[in-house]
Amino acid sequence: MRRGTANQIAAPARKPQVKRAINLSLNNELVEQARRYTGNLSGTLEVLLEEFVAREEARRRAEDAALDRVVAAFGEFHARHGLLSDEFSGL
Repeated sequence: MRRGTANQIAAPARKPQVKRAINLSLNNELVEQARRYTGNLSGTLEVLLEEFVAREEARRRAEDAALDRVVAAFGEFHARHGLLSDEFSGL
């Protein structure tokens, strides 16, 4: 029984992008295994890269938002209580 191939994955609707040839060094055995599942290795890698970039962007946005919340909480604490070191400052 033949399984579905990666090039059957529905890619998100987007306008055509300019493509360019690049050189990659990949594990030969892994490439051969992947070719058994897809006739379009470049297309498969492109979809996987798009997914990776989207996940990484979301992760970084979440990390930035968490840091923003920490900074805001510290600002609130400072506004209410000042800093513990203020009583020792000679300035």
